[in-house]
Amino acid sequence: MAKQYGFYFDANKCVQCRTCEVACKTVRDLEPGMNWMRVVEIWGGVYPDLTRDFFALACMHCAKPACIEVCPTGAISKRGEDGIVIVERDKCNGCRDCFSACPYGVPQFGDDGNMQMCDFCSGIGAEPACAAYCPTEALKFGTLDELLEMAKGKAAKRMDGPTDPSVIIVGELELPSSVV
Repeated sequence: MAKQYGFYFDANKCVQCRTCEVACKTVRDLEPGMNWMRVVEIWGGVYPDLTRDFFALACMHCAKPACIEVCPTGAISKRGEDGIVIVERDKCNGCRDCFSACPYGVPQFGDDGNMQMCDFCSGIGAEPACAAYCPTEALKFGTLDELLEMAKGKAAKRMDGPTDPSVIIVGELELPSSVV
């Protein structure tokens, strides 16, 4: 693979404004109830020492996407030139095996019953709307090499997991095994 694109999320800069959600829904003209990008709350700790964090959740465009392995129709694929996971909705049979396989609960199903998810706005030839419109620059997009370079000298790490997600996280954010 020539490149692998991903997200960079700085938990210290996120103000939970949800502009990323609105930008995605607007630019992609998503039907009601669909949120390819969503801000999720993550609670941690033990009372009385509780923590509450937020995380911008979209498709992780994993190096080893579990959704591809379980798709019986071949509707989901990973592009070799940029590592973007793509869904051909007309090939989807709506079985929802991809949802069960994804450790992050990313796949969503529209009114037609077929799966849909973030594709980094690859069909519209622009930077992903979620990152482009983030007012605090908490969410960024680029190649993993570029994102790792941005993260140098910060308390940053590549998100770990069985599917090797393409996400760099800055801050003390502790994600549970499932962020949904």
